[in-house]
Amino acid sequence: MLAAVDPWIFAFSFITVAATLIMGYWAAGKSRTASDFFVAGRGVSVGWNASAISGEYLSAASFMGVAGTVMSSGYDALWYPVCYACGYLFLLLFIAGPLRRFGAYTIPDFAEGRFDSPVFRKIAVIFVLFIGFFYTMPQMKGAGTTLAYVFKEITWFGTQGLPYWVGVVVVGSVITVNVAIGGMKGITLVQAFQYWLKLFAISTPIFVLIAVYGGYGTHLQKNNAAQPTAIVAPASPQTQATPPLPIAPVGLSPDPANQVRAALPAAAPDDATWINPFGRLSSKAAKAAKLSAEESRPYALLYTYSLIIALVCGTAGLPHILVRFYTNPDGVAAKRTTMWVMILIGVFYLFPPIFGVLGRNLMPSLYEGIGSKGTDKVVLELPRVLQGTWGSVLSGITCAGAFAAFMSTFSGLLVSMTGAIAHDVYGRILAPQSTPTQRMQMFKWCAFGVGGVATLLGCFVEKLEINFMVGQAFAIAAASYFPLLFMSVWWRGMTMKGAATGMLAGGVCALGAVVLTNLSDLKLVDLASFWAGHPLVRILCEQPAIWCVPMAITLMVVVSRMTRAEVPADIRMKMLVLHAPEALGLKQEYVRDHEGH
Repeated sequence: MLAAVDPWIFAFSFITVAATLIMGYWAAGKSRTASDFFVAGRGVSVGWNASAISGEYLSAASFMGVAGTVMSSGYDALWYPVCYACGYLFLLLFIAGPLRRFGAYTIPDFAEGRFDSPVFRKIAVIFVLFIGFFYTMPQMKGAGTTLAYVFKEITWFGTQGLPYWVGVVVVGSVITVNVAIGGMKGITLVQAFQYWLKLFAISTPIFVLIAVYGGYGTHLQKNNAAQPTAIVAPASPQTQATPPLPIAPVGLSPDPANQVRAALPAAAPDDATWINPFGRLSSKAAKAAKLSAEESRPYALLYTYSLIIALVCGTAGLPHILVRFYTNPDGVAAKRTTMWVMILIGVFYLFPPIFGVLGRNLMPSLYEGIGSKGTDKVVLELPRVLQGTWGSVLSGITCAGAFAAFMSTFSGLLVSMTGAIAHDVYGRILAPQSTPTQRMQMFKWCAFGVGGVATLLGCFVEKLEINFMVGQAFAIAAASYFPLLFMSVWWRGMTMKGAATGMLAGGVCALGAVVLTNLSDLKLVDLASFWAGHPLVRILCEQPAIWCVPMAITLMVVVSRMTRAEVPADIRMKMLVLHAPEALGLKQEYVRDHEGH
């Protein structure tokens, strides 16, 4: 079976998985207390934590999805990498420092401690799971796509290629075991290593491809509708339809002016649409309604604004990212960590859009694929335009990066969701007298349960774009956790009823809207004719942040004003703890039960 697999691609992929398991096992030996499992002992340095957060944040959506969406939709998809990075500015300015000074294990810990309400903890736990499962699905899509690409030449029970679901199950099982044995401390070293691996894997092939086929600007300019020709490479060995152009050795650049792009498939957007800032991504609802270009513009603008709100505010509401700040020694370290994360992920996001632009010209055959065989695999497939050993080596490198991407993010999500169940549900609600050791054991069992559910869900989302699914997870986070954290940290007049009402209303509405959209896109519910007649409703369901976030904040303010008598009596001290410099000695550790164990 393995004889049909490219040896370079298999070798790089295998080494990445093996290194992940070895480092995870080694680090797991140092996880001995509840504090190690939930917050890595609160002793992670700025450099390690910045690398680990970047590794956790740069998911399959960043490594594969951004390039795939840019290729499939065009210029307006560039909002994804821009806003993914900009969201950390919100974290730096408003949330990172105060959240760490409060000193908890999880966001539900913060919710209960800020409002002295055990009931609120139960509400907050629900959204950890909702956001987490929505975010794991695109990671599983990345896993299934990558494994299907690596083993595309094998025969599986008489069928060519490895089925998508097999890749999902294999990767889901490996990561679940890794998290179960090591917790937060066990994955911190792994995620830090995986960031640098991903940066190398996304950048090296780009430098080589640019040296051979010309730079980003050259390719982008050739996609202008006024230009009848464009730069081209041969199709991949598997999909080649025309005689290949000669490939220059690495380091030598063929003349782009002498190359002509093969005709784009019917599924590809035309050049004018692809290069339009309000193109295929943001105007698809209006096009389904058969509106003119002028009539479509307001709808595209609305879609874009809502996407920006979801991505920027959603970054500040992702539980698996927020819990990372509890691993810093103090609030100052948390803010410095956030600054370095912005730098690290900003450098990374320079490269995926280039893959999308080059892929449109060098490998247009991907437009004809669907699911795991479509544009989402452009990062994996594009290096193969360099036929021979070079193409295999570079493709192997990108496959290694893809493994690191979905494995690191899935690990963080699994820790976040498992921690919420083991610490918040079991340790604080079901068995409040349990010892830290018992909670550690529950963490391990819960990891297998949550990992199993996430793997099962991932088997059903092959047809959805990775970036699209991540954007929906961000919308739910933006409408639930972001208003809770932002308002709770900066407004002393917030009450538990106000916070709970706003978070529930915003989060549930966003959740319902994106679920409805997904059911329609997966053809489980036939709403095509309804969407065509109501493009505004389609946009507000697909991108609900523009109305859900203001609604959540408004409800928080209104209900808190109506219940102002229920503001916690010690609110002044809590606000001091959240905002006062550590030098004053007011920082507290909300969770202390790990001490002495």
